[in-house]
Amino acid sequence: MKSFSPLPSTVIEPIVRTALLEDLGRGGDLTSDAVIPRECTATLVLKAGQPGVVAGLDLVAFAFLLVDPAIDMNIRRLDGSDIFAGETIAKACGPARGLLTAERTALNFLCRLSGIATATAAMVEAVRGHKARIACTRKTTPGLRALEKYAVRVGGGANHRFGLDDAVLIKDNHIAIAGDIRTAIERARARAGHMVKIEVEVDTLEQLDIALTSNVDAILLDNMSVEQLSEAVAMVGGRAVTEASGRVTPETASAIAATGVDLISVGWLTHSAPILDIGLDMPADATACTHLN
Repeated sequence: MKSFSPLPSTVIEPIVRTALLEDLGRGGDLTSDAVIPRECTATLVLKAGQPGVVAGLDLVAFAFLLVDPAIDMNIRRLDGSDIFAGETIAKACGPARGLLTAERTALNFLCRLSGIATATAAMVEAVRGHKARIACTRKTTPGLRALEKYAVRVGGGANHRFGLDDAVLIKDNHIAIAGDIRTAIERARARAGHMVKIEVEVDTLEQLDIALTSNVDAILLDNMSVEQLSEAVAMVGGRAVTEASGRVTPETASAIAATGVDLISVGWLTHSAPILDIGLDMPADATACTHLN
């Protein structure tokens, strides 16, 4: 079941503002300012080019608002909605220059986040009937982590830790430099606050056995076969949260979930999910230019 709350404007506004500044540069929209009379208004329609799950409409609205507060948005399909090819998602009406200036920034956010939500929804569907939840990772676009993790939630997935500061995850390089897995866990337990969860990555059942005697909260079972995962889940026996990771696809997710793991983390949801095709165009029956009163 999808469970998410809208992102607060304090998160959205600075990201959208930065994206607009990147596009507008020092001279503004030279093309629209030259080609479109200042007094013209227009209506543009956001329409899906393919089926999927929509995410990011608040960012679209912010992009138009920051460029020209006179632009009005009529949103027909909310974030989290399943949309079909050709469906109208929203309409934007107002000063034509502003609409065109904000267009690319708005679509960049909407297509990117909707692509992540759509990919996540497909993975969630692939494990339906099992207890495993699909989770994202920290493999996000720099500066856009809050947005991309939001899109995962919109698609029905769960978020792993947001950053290095909200949980301990002891990975292979930590273990290698610390000397061994037990030393790494003991040091983490001595340093972490009482509210901080500790997870350790293991590659073998031998490492898992050590981790289970060291009082960890979660265990990341990295790049294990389905057979190894089944054995690992049996060894854990509910004493810690189990997380499977490594080369997970919609085709392999069901078999992984059937092993009984609690979580399946998927890095490509945020670093490689394809965009969802969404266009912003004038309706076919619209007039070329309407003048402001």
